[in-house]
Amino acid sequence: MSNKFYITTTLPYINSEPHIGFAAEIIKADVIARYHRFLGKEVIFNTGTDEHGLKIHRKAQEKGLDTQVFCDQMSQSFKDLKELLNLSYDRFIRTTDKNHVEAAQKFWQICADNGDIYKKKYAVKYCVGCELEKTESELEDDRCPLHPNLELEIIEEENYFFRWSKYQDKLEAFYSKNSGFVQPGFRFNEIKSFVKSGLRDFSISRLREKMPWGVPVPGDNSQVMYVWFDALINYISTLGWPESQEFKDFWPGLQVAGKDNLKQQSAMWQAMLMSSGLKPSDKVLIFGFLTNEGQKISKSLGNSIDLKELISKYGSEAIRYYLLSAISTYNDGDFSESRLKEVYNADLANGLGNLSARLANLIEKEELSLKLEFNPKAEITLNFKRLMDEYKLQEAINFLWQEVDKINEYLSREAPWKETDKEKKALILKTAAIQLVNISDLISIFLPETGKKLFSQFKAEKIKKAESLFPRL
Repeated sequence: MSNKFYITTTLPYINSEPHIGFAAEIIKADVIARYHRFLGKEVIFNTGTDEHGLKIHRKAQEKGLDTQVFCDQMSQSFKDLKELLNLSYDRFIRTTDKNHVEAAQKFWQICADNGDIYKKKYAVKYCVGCELEKTESELEDDRCPLHPNLELEIIEEENYFFRWSKYQDKLEAFYSKNSGFVQPGFRFNEIKSFVKSGLRDFSISRLREKMPWGVPVPGDNSQVMYVWFDALINYISTLGWPESQEFKDFWPGLQVAGKDNLKQQSAMWQAMLMSSGLKPSDKVLIFGFLTNEGQKISKSLGNSIDLKELISKYGSEAIRYYLLSAISTYNDGDFSESRLKEVYNADLANGLGNLSARLANLIEKEELSLKLEFNPKAEITLNFKRLMDEYKLQEAINFLWQEVDKINEYLSREAPWKETDKEKKALILKTAAIQLVNISDLISIFLPETGKKLFSQFKAEKIKKAESLFPRL
């Protein structure tokens, strides 16, 4: 098994500020990256921003800004998430980066040389919100179900197309040989059914005179690349493809995405990779949507939650915990600030926070010098590892909090504050402290600052009460 691990998020579109839906995606990716580092692997964790296309160009025009200036401003908002959410990514690629543009043009040329790109005239219904063509079967009341507030546009022009239909049999054969390629299974069944129903070649360019903001098509200055064709290539351009050793060492990798990206990540991109002679992705994880009072949280619907304001009120660790433990990893989940407060008080303030505070207070009061040894229980590590290896993130973090509850229950049952035998009292406190320090490293995979504080506090020669980890709201 390789000691190298590569994971990438989708690249968020920068037509507006980061919202909590993307925060949920990148936090999950961050947890997976931290877990593989915990296993001792060399990890590359990639994210970035998708900066081409009609939506971006129009948004810049609305604001009276040069499109590149607009992209620079908006990209910084997404870079700021690293500190705001305590993320550990080490690559941030922009699709306007020179190396990405060159890689996209090289990729195009390889696909063209392999006979998979051709030019034709066509007319299609197009959703600017998705930056995707829409067939009649994908529409509801002649509207895109993901962007029902946007009028569909009719695009009539001559563009380049990618021979997606050529790869239907190859994709089906690949899916058949790689049973866990898409997680969860019901999403895999969904994409297999979609591909089996028949693939239509898709447009991969736009007329420059109508949409000037894009990667120039090699050899045809009248056209720019369609945003999806260009953006997907970031997953390899960030590794220095086509010539770097790093690409050879780390590709293929794990990709994470929301369910609206299922088709693009697990079928379009995989066919493009096949066309270029590259290995398909290793695995694609498809997460559910976050909803706000039952409705998808969306920039275009105007029901986004102010992520920065949320973090300033509750802190990044609380936001991370809520999105990981209270929201399903793969199914849709409803975000509620009142529910966030409930979870915070129950699990963080009254649970882990109360445990660490009273345990440290009792040890300090007894003036115990415990010199705890870090010796994780095998059954805890194995159970946790099994869940994480299967990317069951919600189950894994909830498993750790069950261990927190067990330590709290142990202290309540043994009641060391009532114990008069000094040695027995010390043993009870030491047992509880060892159990807590042994899961602090695992907690740090999800809540990096919390795990770090716990480990340093309970590994100290003199354990002392510290400031509350999570003051009750």
